[in-house]
Amino acid sequence: MALGAKIPEAQIISFNPPPILGLSTTGGFEGFLQNLSGASYNEIHDAAQKVVAAANKRPELSQVRTTLTTDVPRYRLTVDREKAKTLGVPIDQLFATMQSTFGSLYVNQFTYLGRNWQVRVQSDGDYRRKPEDLAKVFVRSNTTADMIPVSSLVSYERKLAADVVQRFNIFPAAKIMGSPAPGYSSSQANAAIKDVVRRVHGGSDYQLSFTGTAYQEETAAGSGAVAVLFGLIMVFLILAAQYEKWTLPLAVVTAVPFAALGAFVAVWVRGIDNSLYFSVGLLVLIGLAAKNAILIVEFAVIGRDKGQSPAAAAYDAAKLRFRPIVMTSLAFILGTLPLALASGASANSRNAIGTAVVGGMLAATFFAILFVPLFYDLVERGSTWAGRRLGQHDDQADNEDSNDDHNEDNHNA
Repeated sequence: MALGAKIPEAQIISFNPPPILGLSTTGGFEGFLQNLSGASYNEIHDAAQKVVAAANKRPELSQVRTTLTTDVPRYRLTVDREKAKTLGVPIDQLFATMQSTFGSLYVNQFTYLGRNWQVRVQSDGDYRRKPEDLAKVFVRSNTTADMIPVSSLVSYERKLAADVVQRFNIFPAAKIMGSPAPGYSSSQANAAIKDVVRRVHGGSDYQLSFTGTAYQEETAAGSGAVAVLFGLIMVFLILAAQYEKWTLPLAVVTAVPFAALGAFVAVWVRGIDNSLYFSVGLLVLIGLAAKNAILIVEFAVIGRDKGQSPAAAAYDAAKLRFRPIVMTSLAFILGTLPLALASGASANSRNAIGTAVVGGMLAATFFAILFVPLFYDLVERGSTWAGRRLGQHDDQADNEDSNDDHNEDNHNA
């Protein structure tokens, strides 16, 4: 940007590419400051400059800028419609003549060598270089068939105006771009720029709407928690189908809260934000924590089938699977440490996923392995008690039905 500042004929800005190519032009945030009351672009430019000046003072933001410029030298052409009508010159023909000579006019298409080509009419640069060249262009009158010079129907004025104007949601708007300052996340930067617009133009006819990755981040906020919830439900349903019971999956799922607690503590200690990557780490933890619990519950079920009590079966299963669980968990934790300690490009996402997985697996290994057998014992005892109660209720109902049938037979006799 310092090199570009030495060139007075242009405005040169450097920026990082977006994190997701195709969703945005630059990294950081993009949005449009819209005017809802139909203000001129000069007024919109002044309003955008106020937002940029206030935003660059915020510690969360950096390189806030707008692409709207209204100081480009231009010519404004004004058509004398009454005079053109009096001379019999159609307005559309006048505009087409000026467009074909001073701009570019599409005529038609033709096919050549298997490809379609467009035909456009345009004058050479020497004949459309100066406004005085309007006197060399003529348009035919429908009433007299005379050729009328365009300069007699059009007046021009040199002024400063916007080179490119934009609209967003139909309203005239100025594009505003910026990046989060070092040490701040994209969500903090998005909240900061919205707060700046509210403070500068609060209660007026201006509003900010995000586009690109900032818009996707705003609309997808909170979806990580929904994904984790549905992941937990899916694991529960799969286990219920595997065990053909609704109670045993409860003992397996009880390992997930320990893993989630360890993940939250780990990212809190390291000062990592609760981001989308953290939600991905939680999804991974659901499967890993459930895997350890499945090893214990599976062997406990085998012990119950052999006639052991729930407590004895849970104890033997935990004792038998303790070393395999610890070995596989530690191997996975050591394999994930490079993610938690990564540096350089994309380090933030790797740190979030790695820290969540390492912290969650540590908690799931050293705490869940102690509590899953306890929960299995409680769930199995509760299931047995509930089954007996339902069995007694069904037996009583069957006895009542048999007594009613016997009484009815005696009455009929």
